[in-house]
Amino acid sequence: MDAQLDPSRLARRLHTGDAVILGLGSMIGAGIFAAAGPAAAAAGTGLLLAVVIAGCIAWLNASTMAQLAALYPESGGTYVYGRKRLGPIWGFLAGWGFVVGKLASCTAMALTFAYYAAPDYARPLAVTAVLVLTLINYMGVKKTAQATKILVILVLSSLALVAFAALGGGAVDTARLTGWLDRGGFPGLLQASGLMFFAFAGYARIATLGEEVVEPRTTIPRSILIALGITLAVYLLIIGSAVLTVDIDQLAQSQAPLRLAVESGRFHALAPVVRIGACFASLSVLLSLMAGISRTTFAMASGRDLPHALSAVHPVHKVPHRAELMVGLIVAAVVSFADLRSAIGFSSFAILTYYAIANIAAWTLSKEQRLYPRWMSGLGLIACVTVAFSLPGVSVVGGLILFGLGLGIYFFESSPKNKIIS
Repeated sequence: MDAQLDPSRLARRLHTGDAVILGLGSMIGAGIFAAAGPAAAAAGTGLLLAVVIAGCIAWLNASTMAQLAALYPESGGTYVYGRKRLGPIWGFLAGWGFVVGKLASCTAMALTFAYYAAPDYARPLAVTAVLVLTLINYMGVKKTAQATKILVILVLSSLALVAFAALGGGAVDTARLTGWLDRGGFPGLLQASGLMFFAFAGYARIATLGEEVVEPRTTIPRSILIALGITLAVYLLIIGSAVLTVDIDQLAQSQAPLRLAVESGRFHALAPVVRIGACFASLSVLLSLMAGISRTTFAMASGRDLPHALSAVHPVHKVPHRAELMVGLIVAAVVSFADLRSAIGFSSFAILTYYAIANIAAWTLSKEQRLYPRWMSGLGLIACVTVAFSLPGVSVVGGLILFGLGLGIYFFESSPKNKIIS
C-alpha cells in the first residue's frame, strides 16, 4: 500500500527547500557555540583545520547517506539501511547508536540554550524548552519545518553580525594562525575534528525524513549536499573570525568563545548578539534533533526492535506522536543532571559509529545503485573509525559500554522478535 494511503505510515509533505531548512536547523550555529571551546583545547589554532577535516568527513558520510536514502526512502536512516544491506543486528546497532547519541546531542543543545539564556536557572529552563519543542513537533512535520525556518533565519543573521564585529573590529592578527600542531599534535587535531563533527552531524536529519519528502530519490541527495555546503562555509567564516581575533588559550578556556571574538574589537557592544544567537541556534538544532530521533524510534518500533506501541502515527498530524512524547520526556529528564562537554564527546562517538555502519552498508551497493564511487564509502568508514577512537577516553569507554548494553538487549530479545516478525 502507498504510504500516502496507509494510515500507519507518514505523509510526504516536504519539498527540497523544506528539507534543506531542516538540515540547516540541525547544524548551523550550535556546534560553534557548544563545541568550539573543547576543540580549541585539544588542537589549539589547529581548530580551523579541524573544522575542515570534520567537514570532509561529513561530506563523505553525506554522500553515503544520500545514495542510501534515495534507494530506501523510509523513516529510520541507517537503522533501515543496515537491516536491508547487512542484517538485523547491524541495523539495530545503527539505530541504537543514533538514538543514544542524538539524545546526548539534545541534552547538549538544551543546556547550551539554558546557560546562554539564564545560567542561574539553567536546569528548569532547559526542561521547559524541551517540553515546548516537543509540543511543536507533535503538531506535525510542517509545523517543525516552519518553526525551524524562522530559527535558522535568526541564527544566520546573528552569526553574520558576529563575523562583521570580529573581522571589522580591528583585532585581526594573522600571526594567530601559526603553530597549528603545537598544542596536541596530530592526535589533538583528530580529537578536535571528532568534537567538531558534532556540529555537522545534523545532515542525517534529512535522511530520516525518507517517508515525508516529495520525490525522495532526487530531493534527499540534493538537500543533504546543499545544507552541508552552506554549513561548512558558515563554520569556516565564523570560527576563522574567532581564531584570528582571540588568543587561542582564551578560546580554549571560554564557555562562550564567539562572545570573546566580538568583544575583542571596537564593536564590542554587539556582544549580546552572541548570547541571543546561541539561544536561537540551540533551539533550532534541538527542535530538529528531537524530530529525527522520534523517526528512528518509530522505524525501530515498526521493526519490533523497540516497543511496538511507539510505531503509532497520529491520525491528524501524521507524526509518530508516542515516539515524539517519549523522546521529549527522556531528554527533559536527562538535562536535569547531565554535563555539557561530556554529552558532546559521547554524542560524537555514537554518531561516528552510526555513520561507520552506513558506510559499510553503502560499500555493498551495486554499480547501478550507486550515486557516488565506492572508494568514498571506504574512505568514510576509515575516517569515522579513526576519529571516533581519537575522542577523549571517557567518551570512547562510555560509548563502548552503551553499545555493549545495546547488544545485550538485542541478543536477549532477538529470538522472540524474529518469531513475531516471521
